[in-house]
Amino acid sequence: MSERWTPSSWRTKPIQQVPVYPDAAALAAVEEQLAGFPPLVFAGEARKLKRALAKVAAGEAFLIQGGDCAESFAEHSADNIRDFFRLFLQMAVVLTFAGSSPVVKVGRVAGQFAKPRSAPTETIDGVELPSYRGDIINGIDFTEASRTPDPIRQLDAYRQSAATLNLLRAFATGGYANLENAHRWMLGFVKDSPQSSRYEELAGRITETLDFMRAIGLDPEAHPELRATDFYTSHEALLLGYEQALTRVDSTTGDWYATSGHMIWIGDRTRQPDHAHVEYCRGIRNPVGLKCGPSTTPEGLIRLIDLLNPENEAGRLTLIARFGAEKAAEHLPALVRAVEREGRSVVWSCDPMHGNTVKAGSGYKTRPFDLILSEVRTFFDVHRAEGTHAGGLHLEMTGKNVTECTGGARAISDAQLSDRYHTHCDPRLNAEQALEAAFLVAELLKKEKLARDRSIPAAAE
Repeated sequence: MSERWTPSSWRTKPIQQVPVYPDAAALAAVEEQLAGFPPLVFAGEARKLKRALAKVAAGEAFLIQGGDCAESFAEHSADNIRDFFRLFLQMAVVLTFAGSSPVVKVGRVAGQFAKPRSAPTETIDGVELPSYRGDIINGIDFTEASRTPDPIRQLDAYRQSAATLNLLRAFATGGYANLENAHRWMLGFVKDSPQSSRYEELAGRITETLDFMRAIGLDPEAHPELRATDFYTSHEALLLGYEQALTRVDSTTGDWYATSGHMIWIGDRTRQPDHAHVEYCRGIRNPVGLKCGPSTTPEGLIRLIDLLNPENEAGRLTLIARFGAEKAAEHLPALVRAVEREGRSVVWSCDPMHGNTVKAGSGYKTRPFDLILSEVRTFFDVHRAEGTHAGGLHLEMTGKNVTECTGGARAISDAQLSDRYHTHCDPRLNAEQALEAAFLVAELLKKEKLARDRSIPAAAE
């Protein structure tokens, strides 16, 4: 890994989870076209996110990262983007106000189109076709035409990402994110849920705080941080030809940046240290995430950290733990200790979704909400025991009223999964379940802060 890096040096390495395009010339033509398109995000934005994540690594902030399992072309609409953003704002407010912690907001959006799969093909009624790998690669319909990888889909994904980013930027800076609107962010179908009353109480306290500021002569409108928010995008960097085409030199620093999203991550299936995905990500200067599953060893993790963050730059690397509720307590402590022992600066984030996927009796793939919350609690317990910072939460979620994960305040049952099971890939939390998870994390953050505050006098003595 000591050889010179270029945006294309990944092509000399072994690679996993890549589709087989039948027309190599068509693929090359699309990648050349993408290379001439404007960047989706800018280097300065990625650097700003890195600075924010450095505060998370130092225990001074909390990361929330969430969104669709895989974005789809069919569900792309202004209403869906708005509802997703509303949910994100609600969760951030809960964590900021109730958890007394600044929140870094990163969506799995505007680029999360490609998905790794456990097998390259699937067979139905004796017919074998390529697996669905996300709308940027092929279609979900089980036909030969739909499942054949088509490079033109990359152009569609770029255009959808650009449109999504345009709307998100307008929401984040155009007044929609103003804390004065906290009462208006509640999604309609959540209003009669237990989470609604908890959130409305919190929103009321925010309103009282803003009224108090005015009463003592402080105008909230004069403080831009109350009227707008920073919102960043992220996705798994799986389709490396697309990523290379959108890799650009920053004119102010001379560094290379992935301009497909502010933050990209390496999945649990593609984190081999001598393979293409690690090779590509080691050379860009964006914040990078690394999924850590049960097969991650302490020695292997330190090697990957040194490859991806050789300068030990704060905010550069986020370790996203995804073990499953039953395995988190077994695997996570050794990894945390190794990172601490070696003095590596990282953000620790919990992905309680991917390790808790089960097949329901009805045949639907689902994720029990109680297992999701259990892994989150274990994540915080381990970091409290090790004296480290539980830095983030990584969720697959939607602002839509879906029934894909069982449990939660409404106790969605196995029999109810078919009511509104809309995902193209993995099951997502609906808005009510995601908000419930945010309230749980807010309580855990309170406990973490209390424990930290109690330790300060003892350390001083």
